[in-house]
Amino acid sequence: MSGVVVVGVDASASARKAAEVALGLAESLGASLHVVTAFETESAETFGVGSDKVRISNADSSELVAKSLVGSRPGVEVTHFAARGKPADSLIKEAIRLDARLIVVGNRRMRGIGRLLGSVANSVAHNAPCDVYIANTYDD
Repeated sequence: MSGVVVVGVDASASARKAAEVALGLAESLGASLHVVTAFETESAETFGVGSDKVRISNADSSELVAKSLVGSRPGVEVTHFAARGKPADSLIKEAIRLDARLIVVGNRRMRGIGRLLGSVANSVAHNAPCDVYIANTYDD
C-alpha cells in the first residue's frame, strides 16, 4: 500500500458521497482509507425496548460508514476513528498522525451563506499537511 487517504464524515448524505469518492481515490492510489468522525460533545440516542436496546452515538458515524464501505473495493483496507474536537482540526491531526497522503472532504457549506460562515473544506484546505481533495457532494 502506498500511503493513507483520510476522509471526514458525519451522518449526512453529503459525507457519505465524500467517503465513496475517497474510497475510489484510495483504490487508485493503492492506499488505505481512514474514515474520521469529529464531535465536540458526544450525543447519543437509545432505541429499543427491554434488553433489545441499541445506543447510537454521533461518535459512531465513522464506524458505520467504514463498515459499510468495507468489501466494496477488495484490496482497500478501511479503518475508522472518532475524534473529539472541531472537524477540520481533527482531520488535520489524524492526517499528521498517520502521515496521510491525501485528505478528502465534501464541499458542503461552500455555497451561499455557508461560504461566509466558513466550512470544514476551507479550513482543511488552508491548514492541511498534505494534499486535499474537495469532493462535489451536491446533487445539482
